[in-house]
Amino acid sequence: MTIVTNRTFLSEKAGRAITAIVVSLVLWEIGSRSRTWLGVAIPGISAAPPPSAVVIAFLGVVFEISYWYSWYLSSLRVFGGFLIAMLLGIPLGIMLAMNRTFNGIVFPVFEVLRPIPPLAWVPLAIIFWPTQGLSIGFVTFLGAFFTIVINVLDGARSIDGRFYSAAQSMGASRWQVFRRVILPATIPSISVGAVVGMGITWEVVVAAEMISGSGSSMGRAGGGLGFFIWSSYLGGSYEQIIVGMISIGVAGYLCSSGIRMLSEASTPWLKRR
Repeated sequence: MTIVTNRTFLSEKAGRAITAIVVSLVLWEIGSRSRTWLGVAIPGISAAPPPSAVVIAFLGVVFEISYWYSWYLSSLRVFGGFLIAMLLGIPLGIMLAMNRTFNGIVFPVFEVLRPIPPLAWVPLAIIFWPTQGLSIGFVTFLGAFFTIVINVLDGARSIDGRFYSAAQSMGASRWQVFRRVILPATIPSISVGAVVGMGITWEVVVAAEMISGSGSSMGRAGGGLGFFIWSSYLGGSYEQIIVGMISIGVAGYLCSSGIRMLSEASTPWLKRR
């Protein structure tokens, strides 16, 4: 019964998703061609390329190595910055929650730096890092780092103090308290921070690639998907701009979905009802 129910739910969910996508594409096509088909130009959308033209543009680049190399470069920067942010952000968030002295010293500095948009670091990153790839990776790291730290900090602070007392009363060491109490309790917060941080990293890496002009001396593909969009704009290929935008959306969706799957696998006690 449960298996049948789950299959029914998944099929209904997939049906709704497909219906929403189809309806959106139809409305987009009609809006883009409203001047020709309806005799009235719908403001904004009538100037956008129709989906049919975007599909043709996609078929024109899907077999080009440069397009997939742009995917590779952006993905490499995203995963590099994201993994470093996780490796540094998770311990920092836990230490800020567990140690008052450390929190009093580090948190004020952290709070001053946190509101600064990651893209505001682009000029300094270009100056201080030896290559544009490293500078973009650094900005990408910042996009995920602060979000991860805040989520881990809030998750660790929300742990019921009675859990600590119970563990200590049973003779648990500090390492056992961390492994059996703190870490399992903060995994949901880590997962939320990871999902949000991954979305921000894709936003930041594309914008950084466009702003820094990465790859301008390496040809069209040198700067990743951000530079792909920018070079398409400069070349007047608006259909390819949409191709790049959709590529970023697909990449972000796949990455976030993967993180959610890992999160659900690592927290079986939080299965959705």
